[in-house]
Amino acid sequence: MTIKLMHIFLTVCECGNNITKASKKLYMTQPAVSVAIQEIEKYFGIVLFDRIGKRLYLTEAGREFREYVMRILALCDDMEKGFRNWNLTGTIRVGASITIGSQFMPSYVETFLKLNPGADVRVLIAPSDRLEEKLIGNELDLALVESFLHHENMIAEPFMEDSLVVITPAREPFYPGQVMSRENFLGQNFLLREPGSGARELFEKVLAANEMHVEPVWEGISTTALVNAVIKGLGISVLPKRMVAGAIQKGSVYTAEVEGLEFQREFYVVYHKDKRLTKLLKDFIELCRNYELNYPLPGYQGLF
Repeated sequence: MTIKLMHIFLTVCECGNNITKASKKLYMTQPAVSVAIQEIEKYFGIVLFDRIGKRLYLTEAGREFREYVMRILALCDDMEKGFRNWNLTGTIRVGASITIGSQFMPSYVETFLKLNPGADVRVLIAPSDRLEEKLIGNELDLALVESFLHHENMIAEPFMEDSLVVITPAREPFYPGQVMSRENFLGQNFLLREPGSGARELFEKVLAANEMHVEPVWEGISTTALVNAVIKGLGISVLPKRMVAGAIQKGSVYTAEVEGLEFQREFYVVYHKDKRLTKLLKDFIELCRNYELNYPLPGYQGLF
């Protein structure tokens, strides 16, 4: 079994189990790709693909083998980059969910580069599900997210406490410091972050634990858009407190509490369990974990 054979197999999988497409991508002939797959099957005594008609379908053994191959090739990639750049400036690839990426990542990277002027930091801001894909494929070294990622091979370590806050229009019938009954709360128009976001997952988790459910009238990835919609009186929202601090301080929106409901959470630094954490990565994680102790909190710069 060779790295080349594993690479060929994974390429076939990435091309939709299509040998023709894989052969073009690999600059190989179709028969050569087919022979490579057959060599793996013969070596292990398994069937990787069911051949039905003119299409290939991964078998259960094939799916399990793909998981191992992805981990092995990711480790090989780590080794290649680590030793080829042993005496060169280090590069780290970090991801962040949209809330963390827009609010905290600029300050994290700015401070980290001041402390490590030779470092090269590559950043991806994206929804959590995309970050998870990138971590599995070793396209990211770590990610900062608002909730646990669901893949079993991920390690998640809390690095910051956070909370969501209910915001309302700054007009009647709302007033500052309002405590809503659950009935009043459920009767509002809700403007929420998109499904799958950390804020939305926490909101729905708290409601489910209290046997409550709402249907939003507005969903979106932009916190600024949601805040502006609240300002215009289109409904209420439940958003990260740090993200809406500016609007609250300006009096553009009011905050409210709901009887018996608390929206507390933690942010997590997440990486694959097989990822070898270099000194630079460990230093970056420590900076994120201790940032609030050593540096001023970043202020939200959105327009309202």
